[in-house]
Amino acid sequence: MLDIERLRKTPLNTDPFEYVIVRNFVDKDRLARAQADYPEVPGPGSHPPAGLKINGGFKDLMDELLDEPFKRAVEEKFSIDLENRPTMYTVRGFCRARDGKIHTDSETKLITVLLYMNDASWPSDAGRLRLLRNGTDLENYVEEVEPAGGTLLVFKRSNNSWHGHHSFEGKRRAVQLNWVTDQSVVDHEQSRHGFSSRIKRLFRSAAA
Repeated sequence: MLDIERLRKTPLNTDPFEYVIVRNFVDKDRLARAQADYPEVPGPGSHPPAGLKINGGFKDLMDELLDEPFKRAVEEKFSIDLENRPTMYTVRGFCRARDGKIHTDSETKLITVLLYMNDASWPSDAGRLRLLRNGTDLENYVEEVEPAGGTLLVFKRSNNSWHGHHSFEGKRRAVQLNWVTDQSVVDHEQSRHGFSSRIKRLFRSAAA
């Protein structure tokens, strides 16, 4: 499903932090199957897989993202040893108007992977992730990532790995995968997102 060779051949950007963008990273037909089997999420925000139905083409996609070939390609690209570093992932389906604030990701994250699962083109000028030169100005960016289906962004977390996007509200599908410092981070983050997901599901059921 994944074009690992395309990732290997794509140059690493180092200004202002280390990142790589790979468009059409997922085979077109397999991407369509994964999109068809994309799990239903109860609302905006990030949702851990434990509370979702992960099956079919989407499960196949995640199995490959979590497998050794992808990890080795990331290690080579960023010159980082990820052996014995745990992974975690969350699924997003919707964006709130308040999402997209500028941040760097937490210090417990070593590598952040974003794989966009939307249509082939993005219909809005908003909601496009910008890789920034500072933590205050969304207009001072080095690259803008269209969240089109099959587009991969990987970056090494640092104190200046600033990113964010202009306010967007609506459907915006993305998978975020991280290699983190230790298992306690996974346990804490999955529990935190899981609690939030359950609350959203309860509110959604009550409103139905």
